Amino acid sequence: MFERSWHRHYDYNVPTSIRYPRLAAHELLQIPANAYPDKPALNFFGSEMTFWELRDRVMRFANVLEGLEVSKGDRVGLHLPNVPQYPIAYFAALSVGAIVVNLNPLYTADELKQIVTTTGLNTLITFDMVLPNIRALVAQVDIPNVIVTKVTDFIKGMEVSTAASLELDGGWHHFSAMIEGIASPKRCKVEVIPEDPALIQFTGGTTGVPKGAVITHANIIAGTFQCSNWGNPTISLIPAERRSVVAAIPFFHVYGNIVVLNWAMFSCATMILIPRFDIEEVMNLLGNFEEITFFPAVPTMINAVINHPRAEEMGLDRKLGLLNSGAAPMPMELIEKVKDMGIYFSEGYGLSESTALGISNPILGLKKPGSIGIPFPDNDVRLVDIENGETEVPRGEPGEICMRGPLIMRGYWENPEETAAQLRDGWLYTGDIAVRDEDDYFFIVDRKKDLVIAGGYNIYPREIDEVLFQHPKVLDAVVVGIPDEYRGETIRAYIVLKEGESASEEEIISFCREKLAAYKVPKSVEFRDELPKSAIGKVLRKILREEEEGKRKPPS
Repeated sequence: MFERSWHRHYDYNVPTSIRYPRLAAHELLQIPANAYPDKPALNFFGSEMTFWELRDRVMRFANVLEGLEVSKGDRVGLHLPNVPQYPIAYFAALSVGAIVVNLNPLYTADELKQIVTTTGLNTLITFDMVLPNIRALVAQVDIPNVIVTKVTDFIKGMEVSTAASLELDGGWHHFSAMIEGIASPKRCKVEVIPEDPALIQFTGGTTGVPKGAVITHANIIAGTFQCSNWGNPTISLIPAERRSVVAAIPFFHVYGNIVVLNWAMFSCATMILIPRFDIEEVMNLLGNFEEITFFPAVPTMINAVINHPRAEEMGLDRKLGLLNSGAAPMPMELIEKVKDMGIYFSEGYGLSESTALGISNPILGLKKPGSIGIPFPDNDVRLVDIENGETEVPRGEPGEICMRGPLIMRGYWENPEETAAQLRDGWLYTGDIAVRDEDDYFFIVDRKKDLVIAGGYNIYPREIDEVLFQHPKVLDAVVVGIPDEYRGETIRAYIVLKEGESASEEEIISFCREKLAAYKVPKSVEFRDELPKSAIGKVLRKILREEEEGKRKPPS
C-alpha cells in the first residue's frame, strides 16, 4: 500500500478518497439542469442563459452534429474563446461520442495545420474574428465540416449574425442558424463509457513538436470531483443558488476546462464568461456582481485585479470568496496582499497530462510559502532520482515528480514513443523537479525541461527556436525565459546572424509574429557573435539564464 502521509493535512471535510460515479463528462450538465433549471448557467456581458436553456441548446447542437454524420470517435475542434458557444459545442460534441480537440484562438494557420493534420479533425467550430486564419488553413487541409459563429451572437439585444453577414465560404455552416433549424431536439442515444477519450489536449515538448494528451471521460469526472471536494471547506457553506465562478481562464486550456467549466456544472454555479482578459473590462464585469464564489486564475490575473486602483472602492475583499492560482507560482507579496484582504486562496500544480490537477495547498489548513502543497485525494506522488528515474530520493533531496491516479491521461494521441517515455507502470513522469519536506509538502525547485511560463501560458523554447531558424539572415538562435515582474517570465531571443547580414530587433520580432501566437513571440532580441555551447555543440540555455540573473543581482 502506497503511504499517503499527507492526508493528515487535509481540511476537515475533504475526503481522503472519492467514489466516482460512472458518468460521461457531458452528463454533468444534467445535475444543474435538474436541480436549478431556471438558474443562470452563463452570464455573458449581462445576457443570461439558464441551465435548462443550455441543456436545450446542447441537445439541438448534438442533433446538428449527428446530421453532419459526426459520430463516436470523430475529432471535433473547438476554436473558440470563452463565449456561450463553447459550452454548447463542448457538451454537444461529447454527447455524440466525439473527441474534443481544444484549439487556442491565438494559433496561426501554421500552428493549426499541425494539430488538424495530427488529429484528423472532421469538424471545426470557429468564430468571426479569426476567419482569415481559417481560410488560410482550409486552403492547405481538408476539413469536411466548418461551423462559424460570431462572438456577440448570444448577447441579447445585439443582432445575430447570418452566413451572409459573415461572408462564409461555400459549404461552411452558420452556428446559430443550424441550432434554430432543429425543431424538436432529441437526447443522443450514443453509448459513451468513462474509459472513452473525451479530450485531446495539446501540450508542447522539448522537441518542439506538440503532443496531444488524451483525456478520458473518467479523467474529467475525477478532476471535477477532486476539485469540487478540495473546495468544500468554504464553498459548501454557500448555497448553490448563490454560487458563481469567474470564467477568465480559457476553456480551451485544461485548467479552465476542469476548474471552471466542469466544476460549474457539478457545483450548479453561474459562469461569468470573460472572452479575453482586459483588466478594465474585467473590473467593470466584477462590479456587476455582489458576490463571486470562486475565481480560478493565474498570478498575473490576480495581481492585476487585486492591485487595481478600483479594487478598494469596489469592495473586492468582501466580494471574492475563493481565489485559486495555477500555472505559475504566486509571488509572496501577492499572497500577503490576498491574506490582508481576507480572501481565501489556494495554489497548486498540475499538467495537461494530469487533467490540470495533482497537488495543491489546503483552503483552510497549512499553507507553506513557495510550496505547491500536498497531493489531491486518490493521487500518489513520489520523487525519483533524476538520472535513473527509478530510485525514490530521500526526503529533502530533489527528485523528478511522478504521479499516479485517476487524473493521469491515457497517453499521447498516436504517439506511442512519447507515451512510453512519460508513462511508466502507471506513473506519469512530469519532468519537474521538486523536494518534499518533513510535513510532506512539495516545493518545485527546477524544471527538467526548458519550459517557460509567461502570464500562465506554457511556452516551449524549441518551437520558437525553429521559427527563428527559418529567418534567412539567422545562422544560430536560441530563446530563454527571463524574469518579468508582470508575466512571471518573458521570452528573449539570442541571435547569431549569417556573415555579412544585418537585422534589427523589430525585424526578428515581426517575423516571429507572423508564425507564432502572440504570447510566444520574443519580447526582446540580443544579437551575439556566438552562443554558449557544450563540448558536443548543444546550446546552453542555462548559461544565458544565469547571465541574465547575474545582471539583475544588486552589487554586493
